[in-house]
Amino acid sequence: MRHEPIDPQLFVRNRERLREMLKPNSIVIVHSNDVMPTNADGVMAFKQNSDFYYLTGVDQEESVLVLMPDAGDPKQREMLFVRETSEHTAVWEGDKLTKEAARAVTGIERIEWSKGFEAMLHGLVPQVENVYLLTNEHMRASVVVENRNDRFIKQCQARYPLHGYQRLAPLMHRLRIIKDPVEVEIVQKACDITGAGFRRLLDFVRPGVGEWEIEAELLHEFVRRGSRGFAYLPIIGSGKSNCVLHYIENDRECQDGDLVLLDVAAEYAGWASDLTRTIPVSGRYSERQREVYDAVLRVFRGCNDLLRPGNTPLEYQKQCTELVEAELVGLGLIDAAAAKEQGEDKPLVKKYFMHGVSHHMGLDVHDVHPPHEPFAEGMLFTIEPGIYIREEGFGVRLENDVLIGKDANIDLMGSIPIEPDEIEELMNC
Repeated sequence: MRHEPIDPQLFVRNRERLREMLKPNSIVIVHSNDVMPTNADGVMAFKQNSDFYYLTGVDQEESVLVLMPDAGDPKQREMLFVRETSEHTAVWEGDKLTKEAARAVTGIERIEWSKGFEAMLHGLVPQVENVYLLTNEHMRASVVVENRNDRFIKQCQARYPLHGYQRLAPLMHRLRIIKDPVEVEIVQKACDITGAGFRRLLDFVRPGVGEWEIEAELLHEFVRRGSRGFAYLPIIGSGKSNCVLHYIENDRECQDGDLVLLDVAAEYAGWASDLTRTIPVSGRYSERQREVYDAVLRVFRGCNDLLRPGNTPLEYQKQCTELVEAELVGLGLIDAAAAKEQGEDKPLVKKYFMHGVSHHMGLDVHDVHPPHEPFAEGMLFTIEPGIYIREEGFGVRLENDVLIGKDANIDLMGSIPIEPDEIEELMNC
């Protein structure tokens, strides 16, 4: 294991909180993710189902969690099924979790082999009235590939059609929206690794460097510090490419006078961080670039003041958009009188700022959450305003990860350079 062990009490607490939300006489069945194919006999790197990981800490395929709090037999109230290591598996893939190791990782006492799950299933489901199963209900999810949980839903409903089937996803969204202190520590580690990668770049970026070389420098720094790599596909956009929000080609050579927008961050132990910085390839911002950068930085700070308990996502986005609008007027990009006359959809602003200011963070970069939930202490968000001026050939975005606190927010990336003077100094030392 390349990361520090996670206290299993985190997963014990997560399961206990879930049990408190269930209807009486229920069972919860959650499967791990599949190993996904590529082409021929190739497979993708395994990525665990986030809800399964949140409840168990097990990062292994062919695993099943079963919770049945009201079971008459206490040994059936919490069970984990894991893949047994065969001689063939040991030779080609290496050892899988032993029962003892799975017990240590999860805090679950009863560990069984996955091959015994189907046989045991019929002894469990007839005891209950409600069956909680997992679907992907992220509001922006595009589900085009059937996964292990999807297949099990069909199998279970066909075999037990008269049970009351319940959605597990809304409960998981409710659980995951507030971060446990252990989660915050892990995300802080991911942020620290990201910061080390960014500092490395400030001594590396110069005219003639390829965007792909910047990607390689980051990956080197992330992996050597215990990360598995990027928390999401890295965006390294120089020149006009930094006006493309989801630019991932990273195949352009950085030119003198360009800005390079870096939306790049490390994962750690399964949790994500999310950083954006915009730096000058030559080591110095031009007068106009600095003007726009300073405007975005002011919006960034203003958004932090608004991201407070009790505010709502819709009202927050509106307030932050108004901050951007004022800066666009100051930059001469929109007319003050015309800005006052535009409608609620702010078309003049959206020409230069067309995305959300913040999103939840956690095991997923765009973490799950109940829709329209007011901000509260313990939530973890990005703050990422930007201004993109395609007619001038450049854009600026800044982004940090912020934990909402009772009296003030805690910037988990507060030690990463963001002031333009500091960035210039580090690029020219």
